[in-house]
Amino acid sequence: MRVDLLTREYPPEVYGGAGVHAAELTRALRRRAEVWVRCFGVERTEPGTRAYPLPGELHEANAALRFLGAGLRIAADCAGADVVHSHTWYANAAGQVAGRLHGIPHVMTMHSLEPLRPWKAEQLGGGYSLSSWMERASAAEADALIAVSAAMRDDILAVYPGIPPERVHVIHNGIDGEVYRPDLGTAALTRFGIDPDRPIVVFVGRVTRQKGLPHLLRAAFRLPPEAQLVLCCGQPDTPEIAAEVAGLVEELTRVRQGVFRIDEMLDGPSVRQLLTRATVFVCPSLYEPMGIVNLEAMACETAVVATAVGGIPEVVEGGRTGLLVDYEPRPDGTGEPADPDRLARDLADSVNRLIEDPELARKLGRAGRERALREFSWHEVATRTLAVYRALTAAP
Repeated sequence: MRVDLLTREYPPEVYGGAGVHAAELTRALRRRAEVWVRCFGVERTEPGTRAYPLPGELHEANAALRFLGAGLRIAADCAGADVVHSHTWYANAAGQVAGRLHGIPHVMTMHSLEPLRPWKAEQLGGGYSLSSWMERASAAEADALIAVSAAMRDDILAVYPGIPPERVHVIHNGIDGEVYRPDLGTAALTRFGIDPDRPIVVFVGRVTRQKGLPHLLRAAFRLPPEAQLVLCCGQPDTPEIAAEVAGLVEELTRVRQGVFRIDEMLDGPSVRQLLTRATVFVCPSLYEPMGIVNLEAMACETAVVATAVGGIPEVVEGGRTGLLVDYEPRPDGTGEPADPDRLARDLADSVNRLIEDPELARKLGRAGRERALREFSWHEVATRTLAVYRALTAAP
């Protein structure tokens, strides 16, 4: 069986969970099938992988339109595949066109839903309407949809009620327990001046409305003075969110020590060491269909404090592998919290509970790694994904 996997993100250009998923799924699938990766961006040297730059003639066009243009080139090159599998709206239209053009099934893994991320209009302008259309049109016609959590499946059927439920399959994201494992080294801490003998609270994520970083920063004003806050931040989505986060960090550093903002892309050992040495990892997301980052922290034996949104409760067991914070969104569809002060207070209370009880934090962390390895392997993800492919094709 030949699978053409279409994705915006692929190593070395990975900035979120969808990119991690695409890379790890490809690695697991290639042990059992022929897989061609077709991604966007710079040229790749990995065998069986081709990158497609955005069309130069559209350099002044909206970014969403440029991805659509590159996607048409991808679709043309999928000739000979038995199935095409697209990830995120950037590649969904390419997958749907390829399916129609070559008469092959199109499978979509839905890592998030554009209609549930309205803040992206701030980032993409009219491109948000275009990205939403590409996702909606492709989902309506795709032969199978893969949801990364049961909560995500519920969202798909609610947002796109015309999709038959039997077409939507739940396959959770996975984790590589060899890559993400406890690492008690201190090189990363020494490099950034982090004190290993003081409590450490870690955040890893993009600076976007979805990830809820401003709410964690507001919670940090309530943390004990000995606690250190380590923010491993990705590129901000917009100047507005960048300015808001920068202002909160500046305000926080005026009243407390031990605030570290790391904006660079860290290597694997550094991430492992920061996660392992953390007293608690915090995921304050406002929208999170699954949240691979929680699995990464759990695999490093670190307790997690996370908002109880989307698929997070399917990964983080409240009271067993971490603590879950209730979250109520505003009824206006923005996804922002109905009571921001309460969210900040509840996040701080949960973090402080683990800082004050390090034995509980260690207990939750140990249970977290056990759960991650037992229930979220990439081998199992690949097995279940191949079953979807085989149900749609006659290929062995």
